[in-house]
Formats: sequence, structure tokens, C-alpha cells
Amino acid sequence: MRKFRTSLATALLLAAAPLIALGQELAAPVPDKADTTWMMLSTILVLLMVAPGLALFYGGMVRAKNMLSVLMQVFVVFSLIVVLWVIYGYSLAFTGGGQWIGGFERLLLAGITPDTTAATFTDGVVIPELVFVAFQSTFAAITTCLIVGSIAERVKFSAVLIFAVIWFTAAYLPIARMVWYGDGFMFQRGALDFAGGTVVHINAGIAGLVGSLVVGKRLGYGTVPMAPHNVPMVMIGASLLWVGWFGFNVGSNLEANAFTGLVFINTLVATAAAILAWSAGEWIFRGRPTMLGAASGAVAGLVAITPSCGFLGVGGALVLGLIAGFACLWAVAKLKVWAGYDDSLDVFGVHAVGGIIGAILTGVLVSPTFGGTGLDGYSMGAQVWTQTLGVLITIVWSGLVAFIAYKIADAAVGLRVTEEQEREGLDTTYHGERAYQN
Repeated sequence: MRKFRTSLATALLLAAAPLIALGQELAAPVPDKADTTWMMLSTILVLLMVAPGLALFYGGMVRAKNMLSVLMQVFVVFSLIVVLWVIYGYSLAFTGGGQWIGGFERLLLAGITPDTTAATFTDGVVIPELVFVAFQSTFAAITTCLIVGSIAERVKFSAVLIFAVIWFTAAYLPIARMVWYGDGFMFQRGALDFAGGTVVHINAGIAGLVGSLVVGKRLGYGTVPMAPHNVPMVMIGASLLWVGWFGFNVGSNLEANAFTGLVFINTLVATAAAILAWSAGEWIFRGRPTMLGAASGAVAGLVAITPSCGFLGVGGALVLGLIAGFACLWAVAKLKVWAGYDDSLDVFGVHAVGGIIGAILTGVLVSPTFGGTGLDGYSMGAQVWTQTLGVLITIVWSGLVAFIAYKIADAAVGLRVTEEQEREGLDTTYHGERAYQN
């Protein structure tokens, strides 16, 4: 059994607390060119997940009259959060000593130069801190963009931006710090989240569910056909998400070394298994498998493997992908209908449900008995409880902040577009453009 990679707690603490390489008695480590290149490439891959990946995935799923509005929301929200990350997000998430929020020493990246470094999972191995900042910025930005899918086709563009600022500041930053920073509340308790099951997917999925409930259903929901207008575009978007996700998961190792191979193949295998499971489920219960279902299955598998990709063996990744494919199909096809909420693009059913499954089962499948990497002093019951506690805190905190943020946006500019604007479509009424010329 590996010694938990020098103890994940120690390693992540080093990664989260950048080393300033000035004035030290010992020779400061120098970033390796290969590690630096890999992390820049990983950052670019995560950017690919958003534009065009997520944008096309979401854009193809909405009706043609709202396609550009969704693309615009994803594109602009991503840009907005990257800017806020540089201004204050990185400082509050990854500096200082608090369990829930950090300090202000890195506002506008003060004190960071091309020579300052951030440590990785290996003692003495570092990457440029600016690269670490850029990589983490894409995580914060794509998490906020995911929420757009739940409230698509009926929310004002200005309200989306106001919500994004508040939720990023009061929900994403505290949860990222709680889980990933060395002094964080859940980090100190040994919670495992390699690349963002709680921080990214449960966080966004719960905020999306709250949004769909606060905003209400689309006009004609349940009586008017609202099928995706371009399924090939959905498939292209899902494929780009799959490709980009290797930067998301494998890049979270912060190094290009042998261990990245495990993260890489786990990401590949879990996704493929979830596609098969979702397609098989549709075939069995609906009589035919669909391309939309296969694309959704891919995202479900990617979501589920995200928190555990560095802790599972390949067999565990295969099992997790199969479970996630069937479970997320159930959430989208049954739970959503039973509960009666209008989560436009199934952000809750795929991201929250897949994230919850992945986060909790990490506590089981990390066991060497199931081919996992193992932990020092591992107890399955204790680890599952720790994982569950992290999930519960994320659900409650994200949901509460999201509700408040939606209400503030509603009071400021109004959340919902008019009935006339919704019927005509947001592309023309809010952006004066059409995706397709008749």
C-alpha cells in the first residue's frame, strides 16, 4: 500500500500554501519544465471544457431560440469568475489560516512573481505559483458556469451575473478552502476530494436545484415539447468535456509523473462505463438507447470519478462508473418527474447526484481490498462518515447561499424575463442575435 503519497494531508497543505523561495538558507527548488508545461496544458484543457465544451453541450440541449443566450451566459460568467479569482478569490481560498475563509495577502496576486512557487505532492518538487493560480481559476469559473444549465431559458442575463458574483464569493470560496486548503475544516478531518466532487459538482448541482425552484418552471413545461434542438452538438460538447476532463482530473496531481497514469486511466474507464450503463438503462426501461443519454452518461461518469480518481484502482473506477450511469439516469428520468422541478439541463440529476455518489463511495473504494490506494489508519466506516459529512455541509451551505443570492438578484434586477420575452426567446430579446438565420 502506498503511504498515501506522503500523506495527502501534508501534500495538499503544501500545494495550498505556496512556498516563497526568497531568503531561505537551503537552495530553493526550481520548477521542472515538464511539470510546468503539463500544468499549463492542463489549464488549457479545463478551458476547453468550458468553451467550447460546456457551451456546446448546454447550447445543443436548449431550444434554438435560446442557444446564444446560454453560450453568452457560460462565456461571460467564466470570464467574470476568472477576473474575480485574480482580484480576491485566490487569496481568500488559498492564503491565511482560517478553516472557512482565508486572508488578503494575495489580493490582486500581490507578492506573486514569476519566481515564486507552489509545492506539489512530492517533497522538493514545485511549479510556478502563477501557473497554480491560473489552474485553480478555471475550476472556480467552470463550477459557477455549471449552474447556468438549471435555470436556462428563463432568467435575465443581468441576474445571472449578480448571482454568480455572490455565490462564487460566499459559497465556492469557503467550500474550496474547507476541502482543499491545509487548514480547512474538512481537510483537517481527512476528507478526500481529489479534483472536486464536493467543491465543484455537488456545490454547483445544489445551487442549480435551488435556482430551478426559486425561478420556477419554464412556460409550458410538461405540456410543450422542449427537446434539445441539436443533439449532434450535445455529443460534440460532451466529447470535448471528456477530453478536457483529463486536464481537470490528471492536472490536479500537479505533476507529470507515474502516478498521473492511474488518474488518467480511471478518468477514461469510469466515463466509458457510465456511458454503457446509461445507454443500457435506457434500452431496458425505455426500449431504446439515445445519443442524448449516452452524452449525459459520459458527464455522469466524469462527475463521479472526479473526487476519487487519485484514490481508486481501475476496477473501482469501472464499478463507480457503472453505478453513476444508472443512478444519474434514475435521477433524471424518475426523481425529477416525481419531485416536479424544472432543472432545464439536469445539473442536479447529473452533477449533484453523481458528485454525491462519487464522494461517498470514495470512502469505500479507496480501500486496498477493492484495489484502492489505501490510507494510513484507514477505517471504512470512519472514512465514509467523513465523506458524508463533507457532502452534507456542501449541500446545506451551497443551498443556503444560493437561495440568498437568487433573492438578492431578484430584488436588484428581477430574476425572470417577461412571458413575452420567454416565448420569443432570449437570443433576440436580450442579445439581438439569432443562432440560425431562416
